[in-house]
Amino acid sequence: MIQLTPHMRIFLAREAVDFRKGIDGLVAVVRDVFERDPFSGHVYVFHNKGRTSFKILVYDGTGFWLMIKRLSHGRYRRFETSAAGSIIPLAVPELQVILVNGDTSRLQVPAPWRPV
Repeated sequence: MIQLTPHMRIFLAREAVDFRKGIDGLVAVVRDVFERDPFSGHVYVFHNKGRTSFKILVYDGTGFWLMIKRLSHGRYRRFETSAAGSIIPLAVPELQVILVNGDTSRLQVPAPWRPV
């Protein structure tokens, strides 16, 4: 079981991915498109073109986990952000709200503390 903890770094893909991709295909996206290390333990979140499903990829030190969440009806909201690049950094509470198709625009998340 994977537990989301406040220290985890979470990245949401800005663009939709082909949901026929499995673990190896998504690892290639993380490495080649995001230019990140898929073995870092960071959480990578992908959505399909219709915004009805999410795939979450994470490496736990021994192997990859691939989790899928599909809405039974409706679509996920668009992810508006001012962040540049192909990925959007998220805080754990933001991901939790997104996964239940909630509105993150009114969510107040404190800035993550990171040592300088």
